[in-house]
Amino acid sequence: MINTIQNYVTKQIFSLSNHLETGISKARLAQLRRGIGKKPGENPEIWGDFLVDLPEQFMSNTTEPSKAEWAIYIALTMYALHQQGHSEPVNKQGYEYFLGQAVGKLVKSTDDLERIQKRFSVVALSSNMTELSYYLRCIIRLLSDENIFLDYAELTKELFLFQFDNRTDSIRLKWGQDFYRQVNHINVEKDKEED
Repeated sequence: MINTIQNYVTKQIFSLSNHLETGISKARLAQLRRGIGKKPGENPEIWGDFLVDLPEQFMSNTTEPSKAEWAIYIALTMYALHQQGHSEPVNKQGYEYFLGQAVGKLVKSTDDLERIQKRFSVVALSSNMTELSYYLRCIIRLLSDENIFLDYAELTKELFLFQFDNRTDSIRLKWGQDFYRQVNHINVEKDKEED
């Protein structure tokens, strides 16, 4: 199930990034950005970008978005924000582009550590997906400003699992571990330079 969600987001992002310089891609990305801070389904002009070809099993049977719809929607709207102003795709696959690793790359000095860690903690402590989306937007802007890429398929998986009470803390721990693996790596390199 999770692989299907990740593959769906990868396919959607590929479609969005295939021709970044065309008016159609730019318009779709702009529409997706207008969906930030809203619930899935609230903005009809982007239904197609997160619902087209979505497997029926991921669609909600109620008036509330499903966990899969939330994860996909947030990942795609954050991708649209991240991609803004970049001619090269910002979606990259691999461990070094997982959320915690990417956020850790924002830490360039000990002065950055506390500031970035606080912002990232606020994302991890979000109590619902609307709140998480709001705080994640700040992190994505920082990544965009520093030209740091992100694995959006992995982010989608993490956002999906974050919504299950028995998995939330494990995702929080993973984010923290990945963040500090990156930060510790930076500190080790800095220590070597000082020796």
